[in-house]
Amino acid sequence: MSAAKCAVKYQPKGIIIHHEDKDIIVVEKPCNLLTIGTDRDKSRTVHSILNDYVRRGDPRSRNRVYIVHRLDRETSGILVFAKSEAAKMYLQDHWQDTNKCYLTVVHGTLSDKSGTISSYLTENSAFTAYSTPDQTLGKLSHTEYEVLNEAKGFSLLKIRLLTGRKHQIRVHLSEKGHPVVGDKKYGKGDEVHGTLALHAQSLSFNHPFNGKRLTFKTGIPEYFTRLVGNINIPASVPDGASIMNAPISMNVLVSGLS
Repeated sequence: MSAAKCAVKYQPKGIIIHHEDKDIIVVEKPCNLLTIGTDRDKSRTVHSILNDYVRRGDPRSRNRVYIVHRLDRETSGILVFAKSEAAKMYLQDHWQDTNKCYLTVVHGTLSDKSGTISSYLTENSAFTAYSTPDQTLGKLSHTEYEVLNEAKGFSLLKIRLLTGRKHQIRVHLSEKGHPVVGDKKYGKGDEVHGTLALHAQSLSFNHPFNGKRLTFKTGIPEYFTRLVGNINIPASVPDGASIMNAPISMNVLVSGLS
C-alpha cells in the first residue's frame, strides 16, 4: 500500500487509525483507554477495538491483531499493532532498533535543560515502580530528556526512551523532583489536573517485511498548550521521508513504503 493510499475509510470508535497495510496497523490511542485487558480490568481496549475492526463485524472471522508494545491507560499517543504472528515477532525482536519519543509536561523548572536520567528500576508488591541501588534487584533504565518550553511553573519536555521499563518516565521525573502533571500515582497526589500530561509523540521502526524505515509523528496535544502555551517543535524528517497531512491535524512521516 502506498503512503498516498493509507487513508482509512472506516475509523473505529475511540481510536484513530493513521496507517494500515497487510502487515501492520498504526493508531493513536487517547488517554484513559487500556492497550489490552488485564485480569483485573477487561473493559473495552485498543486491542479489542482493532480486533472488531479487522473482523469487519464477522464473529466467525479469524482475523486479529497482535500486541507489539503497550502504553499505560493514562498515556496517549502512537501504537503499532501487527496483523500476523510473524510481523509481531519481527517487530519485538528488533524493538531495540525502535526510536520512541514522548512529550510530557512536568511541575517546576529543571536546572539542567537536557540530560539522561539513569537508575535501576524495580517494583514492589503494590505494583509501584521505583529506583533501587541494588543492581541485582532492578533493571538498568535510561531516560533522555530535553526542555522545550517553560511557563506558569511547568516545563514541556521531549523524552527519548533508551530503555522501556514499566512507568519509567513517570518514576524518573518524579524522583528528580519534577513529577508529570496529572500523575496521581507518582505525583504525590496531583488532584488539580485530571489528565496525565504524557504523550507518545513519535515512533520509528523498520517495516517487518520490506525493511523500510517508517516514522509516525503527532503534534502537541492541546492539553499541553493550555499548560505551557504554544510552541513549535521543528520536524525531524528522515532521509527519503515525505511529510503528509493526516486526520486530526497529525503529521505522519512515512519513509520507503511502496
